[in-house]
Amino acid sequence: MLERNKTRHHGKVFTFFMIVLLINAILVGRLSYLMIIKGEYYSEVARELHERERHIKAARGRILDRNGVVIADNRAVCTVSVIHNQIENPEEVIDMLCRELSLPEDTVRARVEKRSSIEKVRSNVDKEIGDRIRNYNLPGVKVDEDYKRFYPYDEVASKVLGFTGADNQGIIGLEVIYDEELQGTAGTILTLTDAAGVEVENAVENRIEPVKGNDLQISMDMNIQEYATQLAMQAMANNEADAVSMIVMNPQSGEVYAMVNVPEFRLNSPYDLNLAVGEEIPTGDAYQDALNAMWRNGCINDTYEPGSTFKIITTAAGLEEGVVTPDDGFHCPGYIMVEDRRIRCHKTTGHGSETFTQGIMNSCNPVFISVGSRLGVDRYVYYFEHFGLLNKTGIDLPGEAGTIMHQKENMGPVELATVSFGQSFQITPIQLVTTVSMIINGGQRVTPHFAMRTIDANGTVTKEFTYETQEGLVSAETSETVQSLLEKVVSEGTGRNGYVDGFSVGGKTATSQTLPRGSGKYIASFVGFAPADDPQVIALVVIHNPKGVYYGGTIAAPVIRQLFENILPYLEGMNYNEQQA
Repeated sequence: MLERNKTRHHGKVFTFFMIVLLINAILVGRLSYLMIIKGEYYSEVARELHERERHIKAARGRILDRNGVVIADNRAVCTVSVIHNQIENPEEVIDMLCRELSLPEDTVRARVEKRSSIEKVRSNVDKEIGDRIRNYNLPGVKVDEDYKRFYPYDEVASKVLGFTGADNQGIIGLEVIYDEELQGTAGTILTLTDAAGVEVENAVENRIEPVKGNDLQISMDMNIQEYATQLAMQAMANNEADAVSMIVMNPQSGEVYAMVNVPEFRLNSPYDLNLAVGEEIPTGDAYQDALNAMWRNGCINDTYEPGSTFKIITTAAGLEEGVVTPDDGFHCPGYIMVEDRRIRCHKTTGHGSETFTQGIMNSCNPVFISVGSRLGVDRYVYYFEHFGLLNKTGIDLPGEAGTIMHQKENMGPVELATVSFGQSFQITPIQLVTTVSMIINGGQRVTPHFAMRTIDANGTVTKEFTYETQEGLVSAETSETVQSLLEKVVSEGTGRNGYVDGFSVGGKTATSQTLPRGSGKYIASFVGFAPADDPQVIALVVIHNPKGVYYGGTIAAPVIRQLFENILPYLEGMNYNEQQA
């Protein structure tokens, strides 16, 4: 019995011993696996747990005009940050940062005393100041390279280019539309720290360099843009107008050479309001509303009644439908009755007997009301839609407004009459330019645009932009007839002040009253193109609320004349150079 108990006891001891050996073997095996096979992995994990990451901003791609002129660039600046665990003398750091950054003590102290891995004190710090701060060599103070957007022309084309925020992302304009192409890829600085978050002395920094964003080349020509801006500012001052908008475009391709909205704003300080002397700076929501109004691009964000420039569209529809010819006869006694409404001509004494050609030269409302009546509501609405007026143009800028037009079922004879000479509905200036371009270029509706291509840091083209077109919206015959009619408007009619010696120019004047009627506020405009028989450039000027004389033929047509006198020879030279190249 005793012998059996000893044997059983020895067996238990042996079993226990074997279990211990097995456990030890498993632990040794696991430890070997972790140390030898997975050692590098866990070493990397441990290292990552004690790495501090700081971002390096990428230089934003530049914006270039069609000739390679830089119109949006970058300036080197710095971002100053503090790391709480590394600061040895907080008071010294606070005193230095307050002095160098011109910040209040409570602001800096809050940053310095905040227990975080890294705390930004200020970004967009001038490089000279950043270098001075770096040279103090104070533990816990970090100065990293950064970039700030810089616009060499400041106010010129401000509402087209747009600007960027503190994070270098686009806010409005082309900067926001092409943000992805311009942004680039940020880099990083990885710094090894101990468990307390203090950087390990003599540890090597791992640095991943940022990748610069692609440059964006646009169709704008800064020579034309600057001159158009100068003319618009003169027109605003001479006529004491509220605002002036201008568009200069190639009607064959949709490339926009210039887009002006004065008053513009300063791109290098976009949050400074354009205030009159003595005007108080608004606060709260009123301040933001004032900024939004200042940043608005009137050429695409705002609609207006086009007035008599829209008679070009009525002309094209009438010719296409065959309800009018250039030689058709009309009679203007100074007004026309539509139902119970007496709608007058701008010449209250009347134009008397006239052909349709003379009617467009005279900008005679009764003539166009008659053409609209011949078309009827159904066909007029058809052409309005067919010409693309109910769709947005698709221009590559944010916030394009749509046309405000009567519903077909709500259009009676009076509404048809007023629409036919450009009133009681609203479109954008870019919509008018695009639609007139389609009518005079042979019937092709182009997409107005700025972006041409993106280019990388090596000068290699990375993307060529293409745009949708629609063919055959008017016949070649109609297009040629409209060209001829509008050339007569400038050479002999109401657009005579748009005539340019040595060039054939077509165009149409307009004078419309703003809503509400009777306000005494008007919009004067003129759309012109050249050469009249083969249009290569089209331009529109819209003068809002001029004081004194407000007729488009008197104050708007001369603006386009001056523009064309200067840019037509220039464009001829550019075309010649391109052919030679």
